[in-house]
Amino acid sequence: MTEQVIARATGSTVSNRDERRRRRRNLRPYLLFVLFVGPNFTLLGVFTYWPLVYQLYLSLTDWDMLSPAKEFVGLANYITMLTDPRFLGVLGNTVYFAFGVVGGSVVLGLGLAMLLNQKLRGRNLVRTAVFAPVVLSGAAVALLWAYIFDPNYGLLRPVLSAVGLSSPDWINDPDWAMPAVIIVYLWKHIGLNTVIFLAGLQSLPAELYDAAKVDGAGPFRCFWRLTLPLLSPVTFFVLITTVIFSFQAFDIIAVLTAGGPASATTTLAWYVYQEGFVTFRTGFAAAGATMLFVALLLATLMQVRYVGRRVHYR
Repeated sequence: MTEQVIARATGSTVSNRDERRRRRRNLRPYLLFVLFVGPNFTLLGVFTYWPLVYQLYLSLTDWDMLSPAKEFVGLANYITMLTDPRFLGVLGNTVYFAFGVVGGSVVLGLGLAMLLNQKLRGRNLVRTAVFAPVVLSGAAVALLWAYIFDPNYGLLRPVLSAVGLSSPDWINDPDWAMPAVIIVYLWKHIGLNTVIFLAGLQSLPAELYDAAKVDGAGPFRCFWRLTLPLLSPVTFFVLITTVIFSFQAFDIIAVLTAGGPASATTTLAWYVYQEGFVTFRTGFAAAGATMLFVALLLATLMQVRYVGRRVHYR
C-alpha cells in the first residue's frame, strides 16, 4: 500500500514537472514575439498613438500654447470650424489639390513608366533624371520653380513666347497659383510613381502579350485588356500613397506660395500650421488636424471599398 502511494506521488510529481516544461516550451514563441515586436509597439505608442490621443484632447480645449491652463470647450472648435466659410474654402483647395496630384501622378507616372520600359538608347540615364527630383529638398524645388514661373525673367516665359502665349503671374494670381503648386508637386514626386509602375510593368508575364499578339490584338487592346488589369495592384498602391502624400503636402506650399494669394493654395496641412504656430490657436489647430486625419481615413476607406474590389491579383 505504501509503495503504491509513493508511486502515485512520484508519478504525480513527474507529471507536474513535465506539464511545467511543456508550458515553458509553449510560452517561448510568445516571449520571442514580444521581444521582437515590443520595442516597435512601444515606439508607435509613444510617437504615434499617444500624440493622436493628446491631439484629440487638445481639440476640445481653448489653448494658446503659452498659458499653463487649458480651458475645456467641448465641440466648440469643431462647430466654429465647420461653419467658417474660410475653412470650407480650405477643404475645397485640399480636394482640388489632391485630385490634380493623384490624377496627374497616375496618368503621367504610368505613361513615363511605359515609355521607359521600351528598349531605347540612354533609357537608364533618363530613368535617373526622372527619379532625381524625388531626393531633392522640397524647399529647394520650390525656390527653383519660383524662378521658372517668374513672368518677367523666368525660364518658362521664353518657352510660352515661342508659341505666342504670354506667361501668367503664376504665383501671385489666385487662378494660377494652385495649378502652379500642382505642377511643382508632380515634377518632384512623379519619379517615385514612375519607378513603382516600371517595376510592375517589368514583372508582367511576356507570354501573355505574345499570345495576345498571335490572336491579333493590337497595342491599345493589349494595354486595355492586359496591362491595366495586371497592374491594378500597383495602381491601387499608388492611389493610396499619393492621396496620403497629397493631403500632407506642406514644404512646397510653404516656400512657393505660403498659402496665398488670398488663401488660394491654403490646404488643410498649411491651415493647421497657421492656426497652431502663427495665430497660436492650438485647440483650433488640433481640431483641424483631427479633421485632416478623418479626411485621410475616409479617403483611404473609400478607396479600399470601391477601388480595392476591382484589383486583380495574379
